[in-house]
Amino acid sequence: MEFAAIFALSLLIGALVLLVVVAVGRQKDELSEQNEQKKDNNPQVEENAAKTSSKKQKQQQRPRKEKPQQHTFTHKLLASSLKNHSGSVTCLDFSSNGKYLASCSDDRTIRIWSTKDFLERDHKCLRANVEFDHATLVRFSPDSRAFITWLANGETIRIYKMIKKDDGTFSFKAASEDFPQKHKGIVINIGIAETGKFIMTASVDTTIVIWDLKGEVLATINTNQMTNSHVAVSPCGRFVASCGFTPDVKVWEVCFAKSGEFKEVARAFDLKGHSAGVYSFDFSNDSRRMVTVSKDGTWKLWDTDVEYKKKQDPYLLRTVPCQVSEGSRIALSPDGRVVAISNGCDIAMFNASTGELEEEFHGVHSEEITDLKFDINNRFLVSSGDRAIHVFHNVTGYRAAIQDMQTMLKKASNDGVRQRLQQQITDAQNALDTVLNATKN
Repeated sequence: MEFAAIFALSLLIGALVLLVVVAVGRQKDELSEQNEQKKDNNPQVEENAAKTSSKKQKQQQRPRKEKPQQHTFTHKLLASSLKNHSGSVTCLDFSSNGKYLASCSDDRTIRIWSTKDFLERDHKCLRANVEFDHATLVRFSPDSRAFITWLANGETIRIYKMIKKDDGTFSFKAASEDFPQKHKGIVINIGIAETGKFIMTASVDTTIVIWDLKGEVLATINTNQMTNSHVAVSPCGRFVASCGFTPDVKVWEVCFAKSGEFKEVARAFDLKGHSAGVYSFDFSNDSRRMVTVSKDGTWKLWDTDVEYKKKQDPYLLRTVPCQVSEGSRIALSPDGRVVAISNGCDIAMFNASTGELEEEFHGVHSEEITDLKFDINNRFLVSSGDRAIHVFHNVTGYRAAIQDMQTMLKKASNDGVRQRLQQQITDAQNALDTVLNATKN
């Protein structure tokens, strides 16, 4: 009995020991499997951690975007550069009194510059803000006390009055109402007649609208040129001219009665002679000369001092080959002595009397030139095409004036005339020498 009890107890203890051994073995196997899984997953975790760390480092090391540098241009005849605009300048205009230059930009501002500061180190300007829009075109009124603009988004004319302050500066006040919308195409130019009798707007779709100063439409002209590339009011205030796809320039007279009432728009004359479309044209200050530049690679000088009502046609004075591109602009100095032509980002200056190419400026702007203008005193040529406005000495004009007066001196028979011409030649030569000496220094 005792042996049997001892044997049974031994079996029980053995079974318990066996169970413990089996349980411990299973636990070891499970731990081993878990460790192996962790080892298998660790490379992926480590790889992901490495990628995250690398990405953070790249983000930290990524260079900051630098602001685009403004285009730099230098030339010995560059008088100054006006750089207060923060956007591209699209249009320029000198006041008739010669004191101011207006510029407009897509930075929603119109700036008024003093021409007497062109040769100074600092170029101060007055700013007129265009709320919720920006101006693409600007023109001074004949009395230089207001200006009109074309609004890009509003597609209308807005008038600003220039109110003089006690300190000599101006504040600007927009008219209470803009002009009504009449154009369906993109407007390419605006103008005010020097007589103050009408305002002109022109769009690319061959439409020209003549307005009174209150925004009432006086007349609408269809140029029938397929597209308009340039339209302008003559400096005398009598004519409106247009050019485009066809190889001619069409000129109309805007007629008023002696009482001041509008009568009609009458066809005056055409400039015919180019063999391809005309890009641009310009008038001399007395409207007796015109210049045109065409896709055919030439510019032409015309005598427009004719009696068109007696069927007189303008006279072609000169044809000169030149470099052109789509959108080339042409400017004629007020005295009719100098022709400036843009070709992309370049400018060429010609003597109008001889047709000789006298100056070339390459890479003037970083973008295509949008406007060219001579000041009323024939001293400067200004250009726009990016954020800067460049002002050039009109050395070609000084030389041409001296040549003309020397020719007149040879023909003069009166002593008083000879003395006056000699004095004018001396003054012009001194002015030229002053400019050339300044450019050397």
